[in-house]
Order: sequence, then C-alpha cells, then structure tokens
Amino acid sequence: MLPPIEPYDHGHLDTGDGHLVYWEVCGNPAGKPALVVHGGPGSGCSTNARRTFDPEHYRIILFDQRNCGRSLPHASDPAADLSTNTTQHLVADMERLREHLGVERWLLYGGSWGSTLMLAYAEAHPERVSEIVMVAATMTRRYEIDWLYRGVGRFFPEEWQRFRAGVPEDQRDGDLPDLLAAYHRLVSDPDPQVRAKAAQDWLAWEDAVISLEPNGKRDAYSDRPSDAQVAFVRICSHYFANGAWLEEGALLRDAHRLAGIPGVIVHGRFDLGAPLENAWQLTQAWPDARLVVVDDSGHTGSETMRDAIMSAIAGFTP
Repeated sequence: MLPPIEPYDHGHLDTGDGHLVYWEVCGNPAGKPALVVHGGPGSGCSTNARRTFDPEHYRIILFDQRNCGRSLPHASDPAADLSTNTTQHLVADMERLREHLGVERWLLYGGSWGSTLMLAYAEAHPERVSEIVMVAATMTRRYEIDWLYRGVGRFFPEEWQRFRAGVPEDQRDGDLPDLLAAYHRLVSDPDPQVRAKAAQDWLAWEDAVISLEPNGKRDAYSDRPSDAQVAFVRICSHYFANGAWLEEGALLRDAHRLAGIPGVIVHGRFDLGAPLENAWQLTQAWPDARLVVVDDSGHTGSETMRDAIMSAIAGFTP
C-alpha cells in the first residue's frame, strides 16, 4: 500500500434528521475525486483506506456511514435511534456530501456491503459516477443474507448451532429475519453485558465463515474495540433483518443504469461469505464492468488481491 497520509480537511455533515456524518479529505485538493465506501454495514472507515489512492493524483474522500466510526450518534449507545439509518438514507448522505464538497463526479471504491451501497448510489445517480472499483461484490439480496447467516452453516454446523443458540430458545426456530432481529434486540439491550455477549456471539460466527481462507486474517471481525463490536453488530442486524430495505434483486435488475460507467470487480474465488457467483452475475448485467478473480483469496483478501485492487485503480488514474 502507499505510505500513510493525514487528511487536510474533515468535519461532520449535518443530515438534518439527527445525524452527524463524519467525513475527511486527503491527497491533492485539485486531484481526481474518489470516494471510499466502507463495508459492514457499520464497520466505519479505516486509516488504511487513505493509502489506496495516489495522493498526488487523487482527492481522496472518506466518510463513516450513519451511527458508526466517528459519526454521531454512535450505535454502541442503545439510546441511538437507528430508524433513520437505511440504504436510502445512506445514498442521500453520499449525494449530500458530494454537494457539500463541490464534487461534480467521483470514482467509487469499496467492498462487501460497500459494493451494495455503491450500486444503490450509482443506479440512483449514474451521472455523478466516473468509475467504480468494487471488491467482494454483494447486492444484499435476501438470497445472499440467507446464505451468509444460515446456508454456509453446512460447512460449519457446530459454529452455526452456537450462533443460533445465542438468542432465546423461543426465538430460534422462525424464519432467518426473526433470528437476526432477535440478535438486534439483544445488542440494543440496556444491559451492557447482554449487548457485549450478543456482539461476541455474532462476531464468532462471522469469524468462522472466513476461517478457511488461505490468506485472510482469521479474527478480522472480533478483533476490534468493544464499542465498535456492538455498533457493527447492531447495524448489521438492523440492515439484514430488513433486507437492507431493497426490493429483492433490484440492484441486479437495474444494473443497466450503470451503462457507460467503467468498472472493475475484484473478487476472491474462495469467498464463502460473498460467493463469486454474485460478481459473475453482476458482470453479466453490467457490460462496462470487468471481473478479476483472485485465486488465493477469500473475503478478507490477500497480497494478490491488494495488487489487483491497486492495478484496477491505476487504470483509472489520470
């Protein structure tokens, strides 16, 4: 990766409905605008994300999505209301941030949940997107959610049974959204010990899903501060119990709106959490996208994947 850099500008964007969304800008103020869209939902942006773009050529913009990272209020506080945290709210935040920073068009870069959000934004505002570099493509279809939180359990039956046992017994046998909603109630409980245990149980499952990856960090989800753990799980369960407020298959159906936007999708062949099928289906519907399959990588990446990402970005560097 490129050397560490610090932002030359930052602030909190007032959304007008009780949220203050953190943003920062690094690199060249006159450079090509590039927006980093983090995953999760609820992970927040890392400082390493600043190091993906050449600071001499890019105006690198990062933001923490609602209720996570440095945005306020933080989801680790059970009093923080998540009712105004939906995919549609996040798309509106991105457009508001673009206007606030005076950006005409920007390159979008992100992965996992971030790819879902980028697709939702680009399909709503295609004229504002110059290119897209996507990693570990997801469209957050209920089909995908069911795979991640139940279907992949066929590879990890013991771990999935423990995940299921993390909620009260009378809430284990309904549909998957009921199980995820039960976790959301636990991680929103006033008792900090209840919140912490629910977060740990959820993250143990997330860690199990990536545990077979050849080059991944095996505790990628649980290795974060306790407040960040609770916020991550609270926001994830909020989104996935509600299908991310997206019509099933809508992002794939409307991928024709991306016509004319060049894209590169970098995807690990051994990604159990977001199977390669997602990326392949998307490239069939988005003719301006190129799929790069990384054979030594899963969801959490590898040096080969990092090189493929940097190469994709270099292809769009002025």
